[in-house]
Amino acid sequence: MKLITAIIREVQLDKVREALIEADIKRITVSRVSGHGQQRIEEMYRGQIIIPDLIPKIRIEIGVNDAFVDITVNAILKAARTNGAGNVGDGKIFITPLEECIRIRTGERGGTAI
Repeated sequence: MKLITAIIREVQLDKVREALIEADIKRITVSRVSGHGQQRIEEMYRGQIIIPDLIPKIRIEIGVNDAFVDITVNAILKAARTNGAGNVGDGKIFITPLEECIRIRTGERGGTAI
């Protein structure tokens, strides 16, 4: 089991969600987060150009069985790239081991709980 965490642009959320549903990945957690990396956005505020320290992003977390890791990652990659080619600020995907998953309602454990 793996936990896939993707940080993407806010405007790409609908595309990514639709791509995941098409790939038969229907259980996701979405959070609004802020951060910064190489991406720089200039905004005009009261006639002055400012560069905000933190840029709003979307964090998607998905617990998957090992067989679905590549399917999930490929769906996110295709949908999250800006203009199909990608730009600075499109985001990142992290894959971490998921030691245990327990469904609270039934008490199921492991891959069946996902």
